[in-house]
Parts: sequence; C-alpha cells; structure tokens
Amino acid sequence: MATNKQNIQNECEYNGGYLNGFLMIVIDIVLWACVVGCIIWGVATEEGLPFAIMTILLICAIIFSCGFTMLEPNEAKVLTFFGKYVGPFRKTGFYWINPFMSAKNVSLRARTLNAEPIKVNDKTGNPILIGLVVVWKLKDTYKAIFDIDTDVSNQNQVGGAASARMNKFEKFVAVQSDSALREVAGMFAYDNEGKDKNEVTLRGGSEEVNEVLTSKLNERLAMAGLEVTEARINYLAYAPEIAAVMLRRQQAAAIIAAREQIVDGAVSMVKMALDKLSEEEIVELDEEKKAAMVSNLLVVLCADEPAQPVINSGTLNH
Repeated sequence: MATNKQNIQNECEYNGGYLNGFLMIVIDIVLWACVVGCIIWGVATEEGLPFAIMTILLICAIIFSCGFTMLEPNEAKVLTFFGKYVGPFRKTGFYWINPFMSAKNVSLRARTLNAEPIKVNDKTGNPILIGLVVVWKLKDTYKAIFDIDTDVSNQNQVGGAASARMNKFEKFVAVQSDSALREVAGMFAYDNEGKDKNEVTLRGGSEEVNEVLTSKLNERLAMAGLEVTEARINYLAYAPEIAAVMLRRQQAAAIIAAREQIVDGAVSMVKMALDKLSEEEIVELDEEKKAAMVSNLLVVLCADEPAQPVINSGTLNH
C-alpha cells in the first residue's frame, strides 16, 4: 500500500505557492527602498526602532530577491524542499517561488540519438551491421532525477548543470538502445532467403521491426522516466566478411527468379501461338512439327542473345 501511495506522489505536479515575477520585482524594490529609508530615519533620529524595522525589512528583501525563476516552453524545474520531493514546476514564464526549495532544471523537449552501426548476429546466425535512430524525451521527472544517477553538482552554472544532466540521460539511452537493438536483431532474420515470404525480416518488415524495437526500448527506459516516441533502423547490411558471398547468393536468386518468369512467359507465348495457328487454320502441324516448333520458340524466347534466323526452304506436309 505504501508503494502505491509513493507512485501517486511521484506523478503529482507542484501545487505550492508561486507569484508573478514582475510583481515580486516591484515588491522587492519597495522593500529595498524601505530599508534605505529606515537607515536614514535611524541616523536622523538616533533611535533603535528604525534599525529594528530595517533589519526585518532587509531579511525580507534578501529572501524575496532569491526566488525568481524563468522557464521556456517544454522546460521544468524539479523541486525539493529540504530533501522532500514536491513535484516539477512546469509553468512557462517569469515567476517567484519559495527560495528555500532546491531546483534541478530538466528539458522536456524531444531529442534524437543516431546510434552508430553495430555488428550483431541475426536469427539465422549471419553477422550483420545494424544501426538505429531514436527519438526520446523525458516523461517522469521523479524517476529521471532520483531513480538513476544524474549527479551534476560539480557544474558551476545552472545551464551547464541542466545540459550535463541531459547528456547523462542521452548516454543512458545510448547504452539501452545498444542492448535493445542486439535483442531485436536476434529475433528476426536479415532476409527470408526465398523461403517463407510471409516471415517478418529485418530487410522486408521494417514497420513491424520498428514497433518491436520501440516497445523494447520503452521497457528498458521506463525505470529512468524516459519515453521513446519513435525508433527505426536506419542502417542494415551484411558484415564485410560475408557481404560478397551474400551478394552472389542474392544475384543467383535474382537470376533464378528472372529465369522462372521468362520460362513462364515463353510457355504461355508458345501455347498462344499454337492455339492461334489451329484456330485460324493457317497450317496443320503433326506432333513432330509441333514439338520442333515448341523447341525452336523456347530457344528463341529463353535465349540470352538474339536468335540467328535460319530460312527453311522446304515444304510442309499436309
């Protein structure tokens, strides 16, 4: 039960107090003016009351001067109050919030990771080179900041700390992307090799493979509060040691497929020629003449080079 409450708390937005930043600038200026006025009043009257009021106003002016923050679209500040997580502040604009809260800047914008191709084995054991592109963004600020190590306390500037924190997220995504890509590559064959045309392969089933890859990445990145909106394979090739052999095999398969199509067409054309000669009663052919004609037509239609015509001056027996 305690775990469920904690998960609900993690998803809550910051609902504490905040004020318009420009209004607080005016108030802060007024406070500093009052501090100066109290100093002049105390010096002029040489009484202790003006200095007491001045001390209170000075403390308030210093506190009010430290709570200003500005956020651009798709940015957030993860707030903690003396170590207690109070939620992310996402309101765009210039505001004043409690200066006693610690804030960690994060970016909610989508980012792209273009991973270099890696060598893996596909489902059939063939070594291949495969790369991917990942579009990701930060989704759960609590998990992103507190469930993985993103300590950038050695950064001097707030902007530098935020950039370094996002770079750590990117390295985390890169490592998990490598692991997911290896797993997905082992689930599919590079090509169906002319066997089962309905089999999903890395080469032919890009949409299905990309969906599985996105799902595997989201499973791994959920612990870090990161979400993958798109993942796709952008490079796919056989490894150099087998590339030449696979190329010859693909060429052989292409030649066989072309030959099959040529033979099917040639047989169809021969049948059409015989049927046409019979229907038009142009000439009557016995079985021997039909066999010779079929042989000659198949040689002409299936040959790689143009056939050399031979004029037959003989006569046909009716």
